[in-house]
Amino acid sequence: MSTAFDDESRLRDEICAVGASLHARGYTTGTAGNISARLADGWLITPTDACLGKLEPASLAKVNAGNEWISGDKPSKTLALHRGIYARNAQARCVLHTHSTHLVALTLAGVAAPEAVLPPITPYQVMKIGRVPLIAYARPGAPSVAEQVAAIAGEVRGVLLERLGPVVWADSVTRASHALEELEETARLWLMLTPRPAALTPAQVAELESTFGVRW
Repeated sequence: MSTAFDDESRLRDEICAVGASLHARGYTTGTAGNISARLADGWLITPTDACLGKLEPASLAKVNAGNEWISGDKPSKTLALHRGIYARNAQARCVLHTHSTHLVALTLAGVAAPEAVLPPITPYQVMKIGRVPLIAYARPGAPSVAEQVAAIAGEVRGVLLERLGPVVWADSVTRASHALEELEETARLWLMLTPRPAALTPAQVAELESTFGVRW
């Protein structure tokens, strides 16, 4: 029988494996980015200024339901942002933030629209991540950003922080990483093509929504 300890141990391993994979493939560099996961009695989150490519399971910060840091290294300064998302979206089991190159570049070059930084140009973009709004620039860790993201966390599956990169959430660490990767790849396609590609039609988007149970 699986125990809470076993589940937490597997979750720690999954966070480290996903962090290493993202770092190895250039989705995050240096000490940028953070990953958290919901536990029955609190949260795990990567430590402040940690390299996602060199995470150790025992070093991940554990914070209890009372927001007390109880083990591991010092938690990331973005914990308030993560906790706000969890509070507003019961389905979220992981929150992942990176400074992915093409998504940051998209905010510098100009997003398609503040309410949807990219139009729906591929089916897997619609299926894996959906509509992603822009959050205007504020310093890293700013409480105003956490409040803005929490307010819409139940309506979308991710946001793009201007000049800082994406924040995505899903029902597992692995699925959150898949959503992040799909969003970054879509931004790369968008930026590399001139003229910009046409969006899927409303009928095509509606078919994806009804067939796969997703929401744009």
